[in-house]
Amino acid sequence: MNDAKSRFEYILYDVANGRARITLNRPDKRNALNEELLTELHDALWEADEDNRVHSVILAAAGPDFSSGYDLQRYDRPVPLQVEHRRGRVKFDDDAWHQERIQRLRMALFDMHKPVIAEVQGRCLAGGTDLALLCDMIICAEDASFGFPPARSQGSLPSNMWLYNVGPQWSKRLLLTGDLIGGSDAATIGLVLQAVPADQLSTEVEALADRLALIDPDLLSANKRIVNIGLELMGARTLQRMAAEMDARGHLADSRSAFNKTVLEKGVKEAVKQRDGPFGDGRIKL
Repeated sequence: MNDAKSRFEYILYDVANGRARITLNRPDKRNALNEELLTELHDALWEADEDNRVHSVILAAAGPDFSSGYDLQRYDRPVPLQVEHRRGRVKFDDDAWHQERIQRLRMALFDMHKPVIAEVQGRCLAGGTDLALLCDMIICAEDASFGFPPARSQGSLPSNMWLYNVGPQWSKRLLLTGDLIGGSDAATIGLVLQAVPADQLSTEVEALADRLALIDPDLLSANKRIVNIGLELMGARTLQRMAAEMDARGHLADSRSAFNKTVLEKGVKEAVKQRDGPFGDGRIKL
């Protein structure tokens, strides 16, 4: 057990048996991501990376869902255009700057030396996929759901590892529509490493962490980093930076303004209903 646990409000942090288990802990909000949670996650990841007892990290989530995405409650009030002498959102560059700042918190998953296994149940949507796909391996429940519905109206993806997992055609099929894909089908197309029955999910993830615990952490680091450097040579890091800026561009779309207006006038639930209603259940069936 690690006494760092008490320092966190939005995550749980434990170290035992050669692994750190970091749990997103906003189950009442379907683990919606806010800046405070992402900051705590960033700090916990680097703490685990420094801890010589840790061979790998498991990124899990409390409750029925891994994450519903970014916390949309911040849209229920006008976005400040300027705050004293600090950046607001009045210019395109302001928005891109904020997107890149938040992206640096997520990129700890990619940059840290030790491997991270994502344990995904329920819905893994929008920002939840930004986290999961930056992990080194994803094991999910067969009935999990992956997708980025905000791409239908709110902007583009501020992180984008989809291309490197499933190739250009499946990336476009999923991201141009915001449709969802189930856990078993996600394994079929390579979006995740493995899909297992929900009641076996934690056992399967722990079994993989057990195997990693048998390997010298220095060798785990060397092998993770050479693969990730290969991804960088294929443009992965540059693409992430471009994705953050492209999301700021997407925020200029008329549909984004309409979504925000609906949130202010009728609330988040109604805005999401109007966004997703025309797509039915939005689920791809292979």
